[in-house]
Amino acid sequence: MIVIRFRLAALLRTVFFAASMWLVACSHPSRPLTHDAYIWQRAWTPAVTQAMQGSAGDIRAWRVLAAQTDRAGRLQVFHPDRVALLASGKPVMLVVRIDGQLVQWDEAQLLADTEALWKDWQGGDIRIAGLEIDHDCGTARLPAYAHYLAALHPLLQGATLSITALPAWLHSPDLSTVLAQVDESVLQVHAVRDPHAGLFDSALALHWADDYAQRSDKLFRIALPTYGSRVSWDAQGRLASVQSEAGVLDAGDDSRELLAMPQDIAGFLQQLQRDPPSHLVGIVWFRLPTMQDDRAWNLATWLAVIRQQPLHGEITATARPSSTPGTLDLLLQNPGELDMSLPKVVALPQACALADGINGYALESSRDTLSIKRLQPGLLHGHSQRVIGWARCATQGAQLHVEP
Repeated sequence: MIVIRFRLAALLRTVFFAASMWLVACSHPSRPLTHDAYIWQRAWTPAVTQAMQGSAGDIRAWRVLAAQTDRAGRLQVFHPDRVALLASGKPVMLVVRIDGQLVQWDEAQLLADTEALWKDWQGGDIRIAGLEIDHDCGTARLPAYAHYLAALHPLLQGATLSITALPAWLHSPDLSTVLAQVDESVLQVHAVRDPHAGLFDSALALHWADDYAQRSDKLFRIALPTYGSRVSWDAQGRLASVQSEAGVLDAGDDSRELLAMPQDIAGFLQQLQRDPPSHLVGIVWFRLPTMQDDRAWNLATWLAVIRQQPLHGEITATARPSSTPGTLDLLLQNPGELDMSLPKVVALPQACALADGINGYALESSRDTLSIKRLQPGLLHGHSQRVIGWARCATQGAQLHVEP
């Protein structure tokens, strides 16, 4: 009986210890994810430098577009501001973009061009952390891509080789071969996969990330968007164009403005931080927002998302006399620092008999009232305003009602 009690007590102590260790492991907070940023601008304006200076405290490394292939598969080199990169004090990952539409390439020539670019950046004071290849190819090209990466890796002499990866590759058996040639990768979970569904789907992105983590034991990061795009279709319903940098106000029947909403990205980021997939070490933001980038969040909004700060603010709607006698301009204003979602509806008082919407808004009328209705989601930058329509009212002091 004494032996039985002793063994039972020992067993209970073992179970208690294991349970305690499990509780400690579960209660231990996950390691904070690091943040990198893509600098994708070809022209290094003062706005790019200002954005770097304003965000450097939150960024681990810059991923700088350094070259891109032309139609013949030769690298066209860009000229980032090396003085600004050096002044930031951050490591730099050079990014080479290989056009995903290239049916084939001269591997020897491409390797020579890439090696020449790599050597050109060596020997200076900038900390070059490695090289990243951005090649959005179809799955049929993955074997050739893996062969190129295997030949490229030794040329870096121990520096990190990274690639961007597409969710479309997840079902290809060749993905494992590609990942075996690199040190880390960046999974892109934002894309115009189905333009009618939007630019970013948090549930789908999390599913992709979990699947990707099971394909390789290599470290990886997730690319998240800070931007919007205008997508248009031709008469047959085929994708005709994607514009991500030029600003266009009015939307036609064959086009749509797609935007990654800060609240959606912030929620996804919090979920990743609470329960990160295996081997996930950080986020890479596409792209560095600048004051000149009409389709990206402003810097304050981006940093608030990174820091997981509240995204609170308010948009007001006012009516002011316009240049056309007898009419009022309907104006949205955002007095705060952060970008805010455009309101769905701005209701007009009964004193307004005529009205119409512009700049992404349209007239909606009922038996008693007129309203200006948003055609699609969007943001109003902090400290900015937008005219969304006009109205003809019996009184000049028309009071507008905003419905978020």
